[in-house]
Amino acid sequence: MKAFKLYTIICTALLLTSCSKDFLDRTPGVTLPEDAVFTDPVLASQYAISAYAYLVDDYVRFDDHRGTTSQASDEAVSGNLDRSVLYLNQGLFHDHSERVASLNDIVNVWDREYQGIAITNMMLSKMATVPWTSIQNPARIEGETRFLRAFFYFELIKRFGGVPIIDRVYGVNEDIDLPRASYNDCVKFIMADLEKAETQLPRAEDLPLAENGRATIGAAKALKARVLLYAASALNNESNDLSKWAQAAAAAKAVMDLGTYSLQPTYKDILNVTSSTEYIMMKVRSTRVNTDGKIIDFAQSPGSGGANGQMNPTQNHVDLYEMTNGKAIADPTSGYDQQRPYANRDPRLTWNVIYNDENYQSRKIEMWSQNNANGTVTYGKDYNANNIIYTATRYYCRKYWPEVYINRVAGATYLNFLFFRYAEVLLNYAEAQNEAVGPDASVYDAINQIRARGDVNMPPLPLGLTKDQMRERIRNERAVELAFEDHRWYDIMRWKKGPEIVAQPVYGMNVIKNANGSFTYSKVLLGSNYQKVFRDYMHRYPIPRTEIYKSKGKLVQNTGW
Repeated sequence: MKAFKLYTIICTALLLTSCSKDFLDRTPGVTLPEDAVFTDPVLASQYAISAYAYLVDDYVRFDDHRGTTSQASDEAVSGNLDRSVLYLNQGLFHDHSERVASLNDIVNVWDREYQGIAITNMMLSKMATVPWTSIQNPARIEGETRFLRAFFYFELIKRFGGVPIIDRVYGVNEDIDLPRASYNDCVKFIMADLEKAETQLPRAEDLPLAENGRATIGAAKALKARVLLYAASALNNESNDLSKWAQAAAAAKAVMDLGTYSLQPTYKDILNVTSSTEYIMMKVRSTRVNTDGKIIDFAQSPGSGGANGQMNPTQNHVDLYEMTNGKAIADPTSGYDQQRPYANRDPRLTWNVIYNDENYQSRKIEMWSQNNANGTVTYGKDYNANNIIYTATRYYCRKYWPEVYINRVAGATYLNFLFFRYAEVLLNYAEAQNEAVGPDASVYDAINQIRARGDVNMPPLPLGLTKDQMRERIRNERAVELAFEDHRWYDIMRWKKGPEIVAQPVYGMNVIKNANGSFTYSKVLLGSNYQKVFRDYMHRYPIPRTEIYKSKGKLVQNTGW
């Protein structure tokens, strides 16, 4: 464990806050010692708010623009086979994390969350000594601090399993090399913080617009539901204790019963609006201009002004989208046509994935190659087999590439990071309730609400499904509805399905343009560098080796690493 000096913690927190462009931008641009911060209620409240900066709050993390959790799972591959991407594909998480420690989902998250925990522990230790005035709301400040500490610990345990619980401020000379607590003990600690926070946080309805993005009762309840869902899942519930599933279902139902949230009528812009009835908690950010790396370097096709287009959905992911009649494409009665592969598909395919010949940004997307009579090959604007910056799969990610963008210098839009949205709560409820009692009417209702969304309009699930059949439909629904939103990788891990899903052959699409302008489509196996390794022990991340080495033998590494 890292030992942080008190002065360093305060300086870091205030500096991070002073550099922020959103509601966190409320602190002076200087660092101050402890007595100056906690004897001033204004500075103390600013210090508390600064802990928000340590939340995991963007989609691209494994290696900045080269890798996301989507690319680690079956959702996508990276068209740019940087060495760090190859490490991920080969399951060499240690090598990857040590190469890009400042950016990735392993070392960076371990360090980042414990830094946030240090700030929240300091704030909680000073709550009783700060001379609060009537202007501040110390109960709310404590509630936010407890919520954030709970969130930091959840981000750790969902990756690593049980971790050391640091629940107080340690002196400079104290030994902070602590052993790991069990996963269940960590969950109990998280839940205790959230139970307290719920009594102190405001309702979403009472949150001023200027404070959008801060914790509310709804956010605390949504986090509880997610924590309990993970705790009930196979990775953390080997005996399949049904009472854990019942607790998870009840927690999700508590969010639904608030009556505060509802599904947004449109799915196509689910990440791209300034506010929504569906948003329970989002990362507040200003609009991203078209020079933002997440767009031009990661999502946008080079043919449309992008730089690399490295976010390439796989054919494995595309095949999960049902036909509009609600049948899987593998069903021989579904009406699926291999030469019209995108016709009559779940509309969420169009809103999530860019594919060949799609009408987009006032033109047709060109992901084809054409064999000429003279032996040369012509390529469409959005694909070139001889250039590694173009898509490896003949797909790009529309969810990260908002419609407003036309070229590199035009347009700006929101690309929100959603901590919680209502559709996830409905999916969490359906999964937990199905596991607890089977596919009752409430399970159908939760899933069918999502499928009936205005611009989705998919048919309801067929009646009479067994628990096992419903489980598969719910998992498929999560993959489609929450595509590229930082859920799929962790869902696969908590289900313990990595070898069955991630380690399967990874496919793309080959598109040949014919002389008459038609297209011939064929599913193709991607090259060996795009194939992924996943063994059973990889359902948990390795604890960073640097932490193991300096713990004096107290930190025990996860099995297999």
